[in-house]
Amino acid sequence: MTGGASFDLVIRGRAVLPGAGTVPVEVGVSGGVIAAVEPLGAGLDGARVLELAGDETLLPGLVDTHVHVNEPGRTEWEGFASATRAAAAGGVTTLIDMPLNSIPPTVSVLALRAKQEVAAPQAFVDVGFWGGAVPGNTGELASLHEAGVFGFKCFLVHSGVDEFPHLDAEELERDLAELARLGALMIVHAEDPAVLDAAPAAAGSRYAGFLASRPPEAEERAIALVLDAARRTGARVHILHLSDAGALPMIAAARAEGVAVTVETCPHYLTLAAEQIPDGATAFKCCPPIREEGNRERLWQGLLDGTIDCIVSDHSPSTADLKDLENGDFGVAWGGVASLQLGLPLIWSEARERGIGLEQVVEWMSVRPAALAGLASKGGIEPGRDADFAVFAPEEAFVVDPLQLHHRNPVTPYAGAKLHGRVRRTVLRGVELAGIGVGGAGAGAEAGVDRDGVGAGVQVGVEPGGGASVQPGAVPQGRLLRRGEA
Repeated sequence: MTGGASFDLVIRGRAVLPGAGTVPVEVGVSGGVIAAVEPLGAGLDGARVLELAGDETLLPGLVDTHVHVNEPGRTEWEGFASATRAAAAGGVTTLIDMPLNSIPPTVSVLALRAKQEVAAPQAFVDVGFWGGAVPGNTGELASLHEAGVFGFKCFLVHSGVDEFPHLDAEELERDLAELARLGALMIVHAEDPAVLDAAPAAAGSRYAGFLASRPPEAEERAIALVLDAARRTGARVHILHLSDAGALPMIAAARAEGVAVTVETCPHYLTLAAEQIPDGATAFKCCPPIREEGNRERLWQGLLDGTIDCIVSDHSPSTADLKDLENGDFGVAWGGVASLQLGLPLIWSEARERGIGLEQVVEWMSVRPAALAGLASKGGIEPGRDADFAVFAPEEAFVVDPLQLHHRNPVTPYAGAKLHGRVRRTVLRGVELAGIGVGGAGAGAEAGVDRDGVGAGVQVGVEPGGGASVQPGAVPQGRLLRRGEA
């Protein structure tokens, strides 16, 4: 293909191709979609050409299905402008926003429309939305499903905000029966309130005291409840932010029985450990909590043996004052870790020390989250998929400076951490995203890559389902706000 510009963009260099490993390739892009993947040297012609540096690897854009953007209503905590810019800087090209802690929460079609309206002019990457399942809104679930949410989130314990109350066992089963009828997914914050009520209250600066207030039994009892309800209703369920590795055997057993269950964990549970958390360090507080080193090792084993399906951020920021950094009181501090921009280098830094390859990291952070959400055009480098890429330098080291992150509030437990792996460029449907402050971003124009900043406008587009799925049954038919489509 040398007789003219056959593609809008050609990228040449090493690329992680899920299922094939890291190989030298040429990728041809037309109309924002991958049109060809050929061995390096094939001579694909492009109107624009990007030659990767020797230390760079092309990855499919990451998909983060667990992000709290908090807009409208709590934009001082985050907001779409800052969250999606941070996502892009971390190689995340698609995120799905949680139904809380926005005001109103996404528990009705009216609330969904309000969120879409504020997101559309600001979104820097593609954005989707989860709906919420709360007491009294069973009748809203079908209309939300039809309106394009990717599934429904519920809590089994107090959510942390009063406007998003939790379901009891009877309400959970009723909603699961409705979602089974719809073919929709329920994603669950699984902690048992009775276990938490019986545990010692969290108060003061001792991390050990906070850890004791959220014992592993709370997760195990709640997950058992979810699995039993899924068996009876035939609903598809997904366990959010698994912290307790003790729950893995029951999840594996349920899946072997045919229960449609998947599970995620998060970078903070895989890279941090309770023994390392200083007293008073409330930036580390999250619910369920970061547990001990031995538990962390079993979570990694759960990933490797396939019991845990994917890794997503659970980016749940707040203002600095709500983290009570000055007093360091775990009893009053907001529970949430901010890490949206850092997920890939966090997991890669830990994986490389364990001898785990970059292809496996991509599987956990791109391929499987895309499949969970039914996003057939995301999560891979192959013809027909969106031309969403992260140009990643796996051996480049850097030290985390919170002030250099795009998160609205510079509060993170990773301040000062030395990590490996830097995202140098992020490409969304063939267009490099400018102004995200990643290393090497200034080279895009010289390399012939179109560059685009925020404010290009977003269209609500239907992202077709299908493709590989990490769980049985129909995949969600959610709708993305696709950035840059007029």
